[in-house]
Amino acid sequence: MPKLKTKSGAKKRFKITGTGKVVYAQRGKRHGMIKRTNKQIRNLRGTNILFKTDGDNVKKFFLPNG
Repeated sequence: MPKLKTKSGAKKRFKITGTGKVVYAQRGKRHGMIKRTNKQIRNLRGTNILFKTDGDNVKKFFLPNG
């Protein structure tokens, strides 16, 4: 059997925590900050945890070795 490869785009976007949850950075802070309110920019700081079913799909299809 061939080895399962991790999707290189997914390893840049997602991280798996010690308890098996999938963490991602919030979207919307790359460019165009001038049109967003300060409140929006402030609330987009940090990371979020994917919903369980979405996280399971990410781990199954994109991060099989993660």
